Amino acid sequence: MAIDKVWVLAEAGDTPAPITLELLTEARQVASTVEAVSWGTGTATQAPTLGEYGATKVYDVGDLGGALPGAPVAGAIAALVQAGEGPDALLVPATYDGRDVAGRLSARLDRPVLTNVVGLTAEGGLATQHAVFGGTHIVTARFVGEGPGIYVVRAKSFAAEPAGGPAPEVVTAGVPDLGATGEARITARHEEERSGPKLDEAAVVVSGGRGLGSAENYALIEELAKLLHGAAGASRAIVDAGWVPYSHQVGQTGKTVKPTVYLACGISGATQHLVGMKGAKNIVAVNKDQDAPIFSVADLGIVGDVHKVLPALIEALKARG
Repeated sequence: MAIDKVWVLAEAGDTPAPITLELLTEARQVASTVEAVSWGTGTATQAPTLGEYGATKVYDVGDLGGALPGAPVAGAIAALVQAGEGPDALLVPATYDGRDVAGRLSARLDRPVLTNVVGLTAEGGLATQHAVFGGTHIVTARFVGEGPGIYVVRAKSFAAEPAGGPAPEVVTAGVPDLGATGEARITARHEEERSGPKLDEAAVVVSGGRGLGSAENYALIEELAKLLHGAAGASRAIVDAGWVPYSHQVGQTGKTVKPTVYLACGISGATQHLVGMKGAKNIVAVNKDQDAPIFSVADLGIVGDVHKVLPALIEALKARG
């Protein structure tokens, strides 16, 4: 193994987040010891799942009492590192909370952060791969200073595979005095209403782009996604135009998806978008421009007007019941 110990920042809701399991899986490939850091009231309940994916120990920051995770979780990790219990590397999910923790931990430990990680190698020490220029090039980086290295990893960069490990040891990770940074509290939450699977977990994703012509026509995307028991996505162009919320965006600055089927409708295929979906097993593209870049990655291309193709497809699916 290239390094001795890796920690994974383990985000969880009712169950461990998919990216947590992805990071634990990859951590097993690059380190001899894998441990996790988690928080919330359900850590002990979810620990066996973390163990199944490779964690031998879970540091439990505990109930945050309504605080945003960034400050207390970063404070707890920093305290452990300063006490000599830290890892050689910390893998952090590229989520809102993950990035917050990484930034605060960087400041506390005076260590840099490597972001937008899409690959890891263990040859000659831990090295990272990063997609640049819209995913057209991959660059390699590594830390040369004192550890631990802090790595922020994009979702879907690795496949989650259980290792069948036993339930890990759960130990308390104390939160030091945070001063004013620990005073902020969450007073209310708003979760966007959603039906069907999450965009980054769906087996089928139907995405629309500027070729739809108007925000009203996005209803075709939503209807088709529902008929296919999938999720509705979007290109950055129509998110920026205000047609759909950012939560629908697929691409380098949005979500990365790897569904079984990805249906791109009226999307030209800019590199920014391709970065987020080119890992799909089967890509179907509908575009009236036969020279659209999206066809370069499509397994099946339909040169046609989405305003004609999508209604016909929807009608055919309804006819099948």
